Amino acid sequence: MKIIEKALNSIKQLKTKEKRTLIGITAALCAVALITFADTPEFIAASAAKKQLPIYCVERDQKMISISFDAAWGNEDTQTLIDTLAQYNVKATFFVIGQWAEKYPESVKALSDAGHEVMNHSNDHAHFNALSTDEIISNLNAANDKIESITGVRPTLFRPPYGEYDDHVIAAVRSIGMEPIQWSVDSLDWKDLSAKEITKRVTSKVEPGSIVLFHNAAKHTPEALPAILEYFASEGYTVVPISELILSSPYTIDHTGKQIAAR
Repeated sequence: MKIIEKALNSIKQLKTKEKRTLIGITAALCAVALITFADTPEFIAASAAKKQLPIYCVERDQKMISISFDAAWGNEDTQTLIDTLAQYNVKATFFVIGQWAEKYPESVKALSDAGHEVMNHSNDHAHFNALSTDEIISNLNAANDKIESITGVRPTLFRPPYGEYDDHVIAAVRSIGMEPIQWSVDSLDWKDLSAKEITKRVTSKVEPGSIVLFHNAAKHTPEALPAILEYFASEGYTVVPISELILSSPYTIDHTGKQIAAR
């Protein structure tokens, strides 16, 4: 950049023909500088900030976090999770697919009756990036209808299947007044990690405003959950459902997906 400044200062002292030559050289240097700058993290971050993003975490001064469970397949451990959460007086958010709600309505009702949020994880765990806007809205409403018929509460939050999304997915979700939610701490319990490994991952990564991802049918999650909840309590964390963690308008979402109160 200093080279370009020197070139511009030199132009003022030259004749017209020489000025034209140097202006061309300077323009070329500017183009090179722009290309180089475009590869920097700052430029990439600024570009990414323009994308439509779901909420991954929330800027919080208080030690407040949320834990969430995706429910799409099995159901053998759901009641165990409910019992463990009750033991520690913790309320969580469960993202369930509509077909799972149809298959296990008693579990959906048990979750709701226990004070947990039951939110939308799609109707059939489809790849939303491949769907049209109308198909996305239809899919979301189908799942919302099934969940609401059991709990009496219509979901307001949505977690994309496979964590996949693009701008048109996020825009479609928000067009019907729902908020897309990702996560900032992945337990990786779906990889069948041991309870010790799950606990270490979560406790080493959590921070104020985190949203933690678990699965209701993961092999070692029921075993890991007590130690994780005990760690949260010992560190002074308050665990709340996601709807209580996220901010109401006005807010912004930065390039990392962190929701930040407007200043």
